[in-house]
Amino acid sequence: MAVKTLEDLLADGVAGRRVLVRSDLNVPLDGKTITDDGRVRAALPTIERLAKAGAKVVVAAHLGRPKGAPDPRYSLRPVADRLGELLGKAVRLAGDVVGEQAEEVVGTLADGEVALLENVRFDPRETSKSDAERAELAAEFAALVGDGGAFVSDGFGVVHRKQASVYEVARALPAYAGGLVLAELAVLSKLTGEPERPYVVVLGGSKVSDKLAVIEALLPKVDTLLIGGGMAFTFLAAQGHDVGGSLLERDFVDTARKLLGEYGDKIVLPVDVVVAEALAEDVEVRTVRADAIPAEWKGLDIGPHTVERFAQVIAGARTVFWNGPAGVFELAPFAAGTRGVAQAIADSAAFSVVGGGDSAAAVRLLGLPEDGFSHISTGGGASLEYLEGKELPGVAVLEEEGR
Repeated sequence: MAVKTLEDLLADGVAGRRVLVRSDLNVPLDGKTITDDGRVRAALPTIERLAKAGAKVVVAAHLGRPKGAPDPRYSLRPVADRLGELLGKAVRLAGDVVGEQAEEVVGTLADGEVALLENVRFDPRETSKSDAERAELAAEFAALVGDGGAFVSDGFGVVHRKQASVYEVARALPAYAGGLVLAELAVLSKLTGEPERPYVVVLGGSKVSDKLAVIEALLPKVDTLLIGGGMAFTFLAAQGHDVGGSLLERDFVDTARKLLGEYGDKIVLPVDVVVAEALAEDVEVRTVRADAIPAEWKGLDIGPHTVERFAQVIAGARTVFWNGPAGVFELAPFAAGTRGVAQAIADSAAFSVVGGGDSAAAVRLLGLPEDGFSHISTGGGASLEYLEGKELPGVAVLEEEGR
């Protein structure tokens, strides 16, 4: 991959220069409390290296899906505080994205200091469908760091987005790939090249529609596809089973039936499920056969026999990719399936990749050892699109600028 890297930038010297770093700091919040700081910790190495080399580091990031205007619910204040704790020094938060407050904060940075711009999605141009509007915001990012400035793309979780702080800014400033982006791509390239076999993919999450493209791309390449989570019920319905009140995407039943017909020897579905009448902590819970879900009851986790069956397949794998929880792991009655699958992957001898998003959050929330996995990605959507074979705009632009 022909890109300029953080190493190239550091070799050129960054002392006294302003460097804009696009990080992925889109962390889950409970009010103003960060419930999983994994993405903040993943962003640290690049920021620390630049700061120690004397750069004036300006970090850009988003949080949630604000409507293109300031919204206190999505302020990066908790992230700035946590980033400062991890760095061991204060991180100043600008009160806007590229306005007067950003100019004041960035303009007064000393060498080695770090500032965080407010949520880039507070500016509607960040996600605009207009190339010109996104380019206009990118030009303002470039003006913010001024002459001698540079851009480091280190937010792997957003490289599949053609957005101003990801794509256009890489054309407005000398652009470099950060260590996190390079590490993520190196790992995922192993899965798209010649993975050691048996190659097992575990997919969960709520909707088939979200992962249909990657399912269709992976099925010809994998040895076994284990399907759990809410998406499993569309496949069970395609087999002719009544799924009660479980999540069901009726428009995709025919597609699921076609995939089962073509790749039924590779697809493994739940044989039992944990059901309840409502999604709550204190409801009555039953474990039933996957073909015997009571009417109106909802399937909310895979059952113990399914966990055992999945674990046997995983134990024999040499390569495992996992994306998407097996159930509603955030609630204790429906966490056992995800925990069991994750533990089986951690216990296996396989080269194992956790595909970001809810899967990465589940590893940490359930208290599983992170070092039990070969790699935990920071980008769920980006990793899926990479495996699907899609071009990632935030990577493509770096290759374009690196030629």
